[in-house]
Amino acid sequence: MGEGGDVVGSSFWSEVGGRATFEKLVRRFYEGVRTDDVLWPMYPEDDLEGAIQRLTGFLEQYWGGPGSYSEQRGHPRLRMRHAPFPVTFEARDRWLAHMRVAVDELELSPMHSAMLWDYLERAAHAMVNTAG
Repeated sequence: MGEGGDVVGSSFWSEVGGRATFEKLVRRFYEGVRTDDVLWPMYPEDDLEGAIQRLTGFLEQYWGGPGSYSEQRGHPRLRMRHAPFPVTFEARDRWLAHMRVAVDELELSPMHSAMLWDYLERAAHAMVNTAG
């Protein structure tokens, strides 16, 4: 960490533009979710900004950015945090569709885009918790 808590050195997070890139990704993703009749009921309409900040923080920490997500929320425990929600195959596919639009709009290098997409696909598959 450098002065002001910035991450120093090369990481995926810094290579793609840091927090601004991940916040752009997540905000665009949630624009799609807001119009989705399967996904939107699972999100906290009264705390959408909180959800945006949590997902942004998680992703930037995962990709080598600041560790503030774990400092504030502890271990990510993604499956446990998603357990209260019926994450069906359809919900997974819709989540991925909205995330695909968001990733594409970042216009990352092909390598960075492929790396990010590979992770997001694996994470989405791991969150399925009911056949629905």
